[in-house]
Amino acid sequence: MNGFWRDSGVALAALVLLLGAPLAFSSPAFEDFIIRLSALALFATSLNLLVGGSGMISFGHGLFYGFGAYAFALLMQRTTLSLASAVLLTLFLAALVALLVGAVCIRLKTIYFAFVTLAIQMLFYSVIISWVSLTGGDQGLQGGIPRRVIAGIDINQQGHLYQFCAVLLVAGLFAMRHITASPFGMTLRMIRDNEARAAFLGIPLWRPKLAIFVLAGVFAALGGILASLFVSGAYPEFADWPFSGQAIFAVMLGGIDSFLGPLAGSAILLALNDIFTRLTEYHGLVQGVVILLFALGLRRGVLDFLRVLPGRGEVASR
Repeated sequence: MNGFWRDSGVALAALVLLLGAPLAFSSPAFEDFIIRLSALALFATSLNLLVGGSGMISFGHGLFYGFGAYAFALLMQRTTLSLASAVLLTLFLAALVALLVGAVCIRLKTIYFAFVTLAIQMLFYSVIISWVSLTGGDQGLQGGIPRRVIAGIDINQQGHLYQFCAVLLVAGLFAMRHITASPFGMTLRMIRDNEARAAFLGIPLWRPKLAIFVLAGVFAALGGILASLFVSGAYPEFADWPFSGQAIFAVMLGGIDSFLGPLAGSAILLALNDIFTRLTEYHGLVQGVVILLFALGLRRGVLDFLRVLPGRGEVASR
């Protein structure tokens, strides 16, 4: 319980800091960065629920990010639902999709699990490209997001969208932190570390695995919703396999074993992309080299490295 109240205090302080930052200095670039960071950080942290929290390495987690973006945008364009109702319905639909995909994948061994999730994501991407009348094909879903008002706040304005994304970012991270710190999270780590012992203790392995797969899919879809609001639509790139790779890079950059590692990794990844895009047309190559240097130099994510920094011998031995 002490940990819950500590995490609640940290979350509240972070939210106050984020909401108060624009009052101290007005910077559209900063607000733009936090909006994009909110979407990517929720996506990357949800992936780490699988990778770091339960040992399930998914190469196709972008399926749920892309599904969240497209489902939300389509609901807003083709129904009369309010924004809040569309968000809740999108998350419910994402949970159903994750339940179906997870039922197929979770019983597979690590490498097969990774590649089957990737195959299902690519199938979804192919549907997006092919079903032009519904998704807009390779041009993406045009037409904007109508009725962008929630609780009387018009998030057509960047400042209001920033506040909306900041609240969902903190709330999403807090919820995922609570999941990882709960007995359920400890059960998943036991399964990750030693499946045979967990099975011997009578734990039904597939149930907690399927549950965390569904939860990870829901939080990834929430990131997709924020991305859809930011671009006022949805694009095939959200569901393509390189976007899953971005989440994996973010997790590896920030640290698998630190809860805030994916958040830190997402911030680093976005910052590097913004900087190198301005400096050179070969920004992808340069960014890849920098990420490689991070990986070779630290041999772990940034927060994982800082967490064990006093034990220099342990770092050097790995």
